[in-house]
Amino acid sequence: MSQAATPRTPIESGVPDPFLYMHPTLKRNYGNWDWHERLRPGVLRHVSRTGESIWTVRAGTQRQMDVFTIRLLCDIADEFADGHFRFTTRSNIEYMVADEAKIEPLIEKLQKEGFPVGGTGNSVSMISHTQGWLHCDIPGTDASGVVKSLMDKLHHEFTHEEMPNRVRITTSCCQVNCGGQGDIAINVQYTKPPKINHDLVANMCERPAVVARCPVAAIRPAMVNGKPSLEVDEKKCICCGACYPPCPPMQINGDDSTKLAVWVGGKHSNARSKPTFHKLVVANLPNNPPRWPEVEEVVMKILYTYKENARDWERMGEWIERIGWPRFFELTGLAFTKHHLDTWTGARHLMNHSTHIHF
Repeated sequence: MSQAATPRTPIESGVPDPFLYMHPTLKRNYGNWDWHERLRPGVLRHVSRTGESIWTVRAGTQRQMDVFTIRLLCDIADEFADGHFRFTTRSNIEYMVADEAKIEPLIEKLQKEGFPVGGTGNSVSMISHTQGWLHCDIPGTDASGVVKSLMDKLHHEFTHEEMPNRVRITTSCCQVNCGGQGDIAINVQYTKPPKINHDLVANMCERPAVVARCPVAAIRPAMVNGKPSLEVDEKKCICCGACYPPCPPMQINGDDSTKLAVWVGGKHSNARSKPTFHKLVVANLPNNPPRWPEVEEVVMKILYTYKENARDWERMGEWIERIGWPRFFELTGLAFTKHHLDTWTGARHLMNHSTHIHF
């Protein structure tokens, strides 16, 4: 009996070993793929220069799963995909299938268990999102709940490739924006500086750490009612919420101070045009769980206006750049408000890059 191989020492930084759990077909053909095709929404075929093929079946999941759901997904992988699957950054699950005959049974099984197959090509893929209330120390909203309410409405757009181009939607439960840039983004918008419970600061907060956490130096130590505490320069405060995790008595969330905002036009890819930041289009939407109807209405209005008016292969930002922002607001029926004016202090530097504005 051969001696078991000694496990390698784990590396706590850098990219993990990609071969450890890779499907054998992928290992054999690593770096040797020739072409690929989409057979239907959610199903891709990759062909190697050796002639070997592997099929990928993509399905949507709820991302935050109980152990029974994880075991179910593992059982499906054992039955249809040689025990191999992976998750994408958008919480899709992908099964690698070496036997073409197992594709249709796999699709039937996934759909029977409630996992829709799709999210490839010019569809609305799963919404990338931050943790929300379940697993984060700073959220102003539940990103996962917003995703659930939106994807219930977008089931058809996930399972069908009918958009002008791929649509990537993101949600972020605070202004750190862990969701990243997206064609449509739903982000928290804090509207007021934190409310400080001075009786608790001294016992719960490491004051120098809180001062250092503020990106605009708006927080400083103070004595309040004879106790060590903190104070906020509200003229400097940008209401980002960064002070709340290291010091919960600096409460940033509230019905009157936590709103949602919708942004459009961001993307990470450099296909046809450079990567772009998304831009604000609607501000001060109510943070209204569990279905967030006001957010749903705005997102659907933007999405289907894009679907009806954009040219083939245009991403959201490319479509807006072609028609112009005035036309975008006209088509969507959204209002242009004071929140769309750039008052960021770095605007002077950016505007000086333009050939039209110099000062």
